[in-house]
Amino acid sequence: MTTAASAATGDRETVPSIGRRWWTPLAASIVTGIAVFAAMPPFDLGWVAFVALVPLLWVWRDAGAGRAARYGFVAGVVYFSLLLSWVFFFGPFAVVPFVAVLAAQWALIGALVAWLARLRLRSPWLTAAVWVTVEASMGRQPLGGFSWGEVGYAFHGIGLVRTLASWGGVLLVSYAVVATNAFLLEALLAYRARSAPTARRDLGRSLAGLLALVVLTSAAWLARFEPRPTGELSFALLQANDLNRDLTAQELNARYLPRNHLLLADRLEGDYDLIVFPESSLDEDPRLDPNVPGDDLGALDDELTDLARAHDAWVLANASVEVDHDELENTDFLYRPDGELEGTYVKRHVVPFGEYVPGRDYLDFIGALDQVPRDFRGGDELGIFDVAGHTIGNVICFESAFGPEYRDTVRAGAELMVVQTNNRSYRRSQNSEQHVALSQMRAVETGRPVLHSAISGITAVIDADGDILETTGLFDVAAVEGSVTTTTGDTPYVRFGDWVPALTLIVTLGAFGFGFVRARRRS
Repeated sequence: MTTAASAATGDRETVPSIGRRWWTPLAASIVTGIAVFAAMPPFDLGWVAFVALVPLLWVWRDAGAGRAARYGFVAGVVYFSLLLSWVFFFGPFAVVPFVAVLAAQWALIGALVAWLARLRLRSPWLTAAVWVTVEASMGRQPLGGFSWGEVGYAFHGIGLVRTLASWGGVLLVSYAVVATNAFLLEALLAYRARSAPTARRDLGRSLAGLLALVVLTSAAWLARFEPRPTGELSFALLQANDLNRDLTAQELNARYLPRNHLLLADRLEGDYDLIVFPESSLDEDPRLDPNVPGDDLGALDDELTDLARAHDAWVLANASVEVDHDELENTDFLYRPDGELEGTYVKRHVVPFGEYVPGRDYLDFIGALDQVPRDFRGGDELGIFDVAGHTIGNVICFESAFGPEYRDTVRAGAELMVVQTNNRSYRRSQNSEQHVALSQMRAVETGRPVLHSAISGITAVIDADGDILETTGLFDVAAVEGSVTTTTGDTPYVRFGDWVPALTLIVTLGAFGFGFVRARRRS
């Protein structure tokens, strides 16, 4: 375990700290929250993430655990409030506890980093390990976790850096970003204290660390995994909700969403391998939908059958299915080119407070939860289908935010991934751009192209390298047509899984164990 020459001695630093008033660390924490947000969509200034954490790490540098936790919480509140501002559509009872829980992870990181410093253990490599350990934990728990704001996503548009995800998932990108920020801070402090006896050595170590990160990232890009092409799959992705608002009762009765998507499908010409309807584009289980006399919209099962036969295509559609009086399932239906139903996929990772309410009986006083009147339950099987001689993987909406679960589908043989989503509740917020960024990183992690099909945008076609080939605008009526190269082969991440958080957990626990033993011996 390495320690920097600037490690804490008691409560003082051998490197002089920057003069601070009471508001200085508060301002620095706020700057970090804003800067990390600026690195993400919609501003997408990914390069800012290389320096965005420096102010917060500076605040943590000579702080006690409690003080570091407070300022970490402030930075987290600013960041997640801006990043997830689209949650405000569900009211303050949704956003306040949500942001507080997410910001608590930054508070915990700060407390752990400060605690290690008091144990005379300080290293950019160790700081990054602590960060990734906590970030990975929040991506898994509580209630299935939430990984939307991991800092590695800032590099979804920078090919050289995002290639790291193919080696160790997006958390490896997060590790490199945090370590870069920490080494930059060490270099700045060493330069400022250049008259100190150890300044030249400290500066040299910091620059060597930065150089190591550059070399390792470049090597990862040069030795990047090249998936093996398995053929071409032609597709049509339907996006037909053009209303930036809630549907009226009259529009719901007129079956606005399925009608619009079927009308858009009627404009398709030629043959396709796969036609994709986005999440929630159907309002009924097509197997049970009746053919109402006098209604120009036929039974959904008949409509989808006719569409499949007309284009000699496989048709993938989605609806909420009632399984009993109290519960629903978010279900995909795949129709063969002959119009017969091939199979279904039920969304496995349902969203707490979005698709079900944990402890509903104790939270019925919160009016905003009326927007989730009934609970969805998750499925048990992976979304794997054979389509036109290719194996496709299928996930629904926020399932694409969870790398380990997404990886399971690719390991089951998927040559192409389809993400169907319904983001219309978030209006013209940055939610849709952020969701596409997640799909880019999933493509890099697994070496698989992605068809990202959204009901009101953004619909996107992403190749196996994570490059966006085509997108739509929000609330445009559009049919995205084309072909994509399917691929096979395992990236290191697909093959070895989440080795990065496993390793950072070992390093973090090992550092605390070493620090406690050493402190006890000295005392």
